[in-house]
Amino acid sequence: MAMDVVDYEIKGSEMQFVEVELDPGEAAVGEAGSMMFMDAGIGMDTVFGDGSKSTGGLFGKLLGAGKRLITGESLFTTVYTNQASGKLRVAFAAPYPGKILPMDLRQLGGMLVCQKDAFLCAARGVSLGVYFQQKLSVGFFGGEGFIMQKLEGDGLAFVHAGGTVVRRELQPGQTLLVDTGCVVAFTPNVNFEIQYVGKIKTALFGGEGLFLAKLTGPGTVWLQSLPFSRLASRVFAAAPQNGGSREEGSLLGGFGAGGLLGSVLGGDDE
Repeated sequence: MAMDVVDYEIKGSEMQFVEVELDPGEAAVGEAGSMMFMDAGIGMDTVFGDGSKSTGGLFGKLLGAGKRLITGESLFTTVYTNQASGKLRVAFAAPYPGKILPMDLRQLGGMLVCQKDAFLCAARGVSLGVYFQQKLSVGFFGGEGFIMQKLEGDGLAFVHAGGTVVRRELQPGQTLLVDTGCVVAFTPNVNFEIQYVGKIKTALFGGEGLFLAKLTGPGTVWLQSLPFSRLASRVFAAAPQNGGSREEGSLLGGFGAGGLLGSVLGGDDE
């Protein structure tokens, strides 16, 4: 399928969204639930997979949907098509604080490997596939990095990363050690391996885990400072674990929530 050439504008600082401008007949593909707003005159169509094989028959549609299912994404994506005679805009919002990265696949050699939850939206014609790491060590110990998404084509794709984003250009043979969750994307010529830290004490008390991602150039790597898994674990750790409200701070808060006062008036008889 021929790629649609779209214009875009990324707005916001910490909670960003991207506005994609569509000419008549052009379309964008969005991850399920990512649409923020759109102009009247844009038609929505929910499709199996990524919509790039919409003319390939039932087998092609099921194959595209199956690839997305393996990566943990929804079976469906939504295609937004400009059905009017003038230019219209549709916006896609980031799911959590971070940055939206525009990826021109033409300039990246036609392919990009990214974390399975990083894809946000793309111009129609970009194909979403599955990228399996070939080394068994990555499969057993790679965590987030084992099954990744593969974006192919020569159009624009938009990837979301958590926190602050760093782009590193690796020279041939240059190696970078990264927490597995902090790897957002890399070009396919980058060699991805898992390296054992080698010290149990560091893993148990340092909080960094037993394994790190080893990225070897040449190629380009994008890193994020706040993986969603790290954010979710901090939220879960701070959430009340006993089904009630968690009171922190003053004694007055305890009285207001019925803490100390409740135990005195209606609590223990002992």
